[in-house]
Amino acid sequence: MLTSELDYELPESLIAQKPASPRDSSRLMVVDAKEGSISHHTFRYLPKFLAPGDALVLNETKVIPARLEAKRPGGGAVELLFLRDLGGAGIGSWEALARPSKRMKPGMRLSAGDVELEVGESIGDGRWEIKGDDILATLHARGHMPLPPYIEATEEAEGLYQTVYAKTPGSAAAPTAGFHFTEGTLRDVRKAGAGVSYVTLHVGTGTFAPVRSEKLEEHRMHSEYYSVPEETARAVAGAERVIGVGTTVARTLESWATSGKDEGESDIFIYPGYEWKVLDALVTNFHLPRSTLLALVMSFGGKELVKEAYAEAVREEYRFYSFGDAMLVLNGGRAGSRGG
Repeated sequence: MLTSELDYELPESLIAQKPASPRDSSRLMVVDAKEGSISHHTFRYLPKFLAPGDALVLNETKVIPARLEAKRPGGGAVELLFLRDLGGAGIGSWEALARPSKRMKPGMRLSAGDVELEVGESIGDGRWEIKGDDILATLHARGHMPLPPYIEATEEAEGLYQTVYAKTPGSAAAPTAGFHFTEGTLRDVRKAGAGVSYVTLHVGTGTFAPVRSEKLEEHRMHSEYYSVPEETARAVAGAERVIGVGTTVARTLESWATSGKDEGESDIFIYPGYEWKVLDALVTNFHLPRSTLLALVMSFGGKELVKEAYAEAVREEYRFYSFGDAMLVLNGGRAGSRGG
């Protein structure tokens, strides 16, 4: 598949700068992959598409204020985006993306106010090991939420960049398909007879990196930590249908089913031609061109139908990207058996 097949034209005015208020008042496009149909709804009516025996699976990762401004010796500025804890418990050593990276050197001392950090070894691709006494505490005291570059960095936007069910800290980006849920929506999901289960996948910046290779298959996928609790594994195995909320849940469940491991690193790359093992339906946002996220959605819903859906979303002036509207893809075509 050529990466150019992930291109589409999007007016800048359709890039959402804040979520709908209330969040479940966002629009919901329903794409039925078996029927080849597209229909338009409001997200609060998502439970109408669910039934007893369904398992709705959410990613309960919590975004940390991972963006930190620091100074190099001599006063030069460097922006650090902390991606993952290398030492455990938020203390000692983290992997961080540095901008600019060329001026970084092992052993260099960085300052963030009265906090001192040390540069460790280069990890590659602009990422470095950063050492400190209590990095997680420093981030909570001085860091900012890692908003995508297409969202204006305001205090309001930072406060909105979290799902209502976020629990386990560790993400440098939000699982944005979950932004549409309110506590009321989740109650209505349960009233419809569907179960609600949780996984964790800590989202890194690689999720949003554009595919730069000419052929999609040549793209090198990033790796992210995931965990599937035993309770969720049982719920998924016994469900009539599994509805994943977001591409992060899709990657988590497919990694779990493929590897047989309840916990580990996911570097699964899902694009058209992939044989789905777990998901029967997918809730997702409208994604950037040339992104692995769009490739995953095309794999699930069918390349041509998803292209048609995106074209219709532009015509109907849906709101796009992290704070934008949602899509529910039904009957995506699970080929294998469930289980991990």
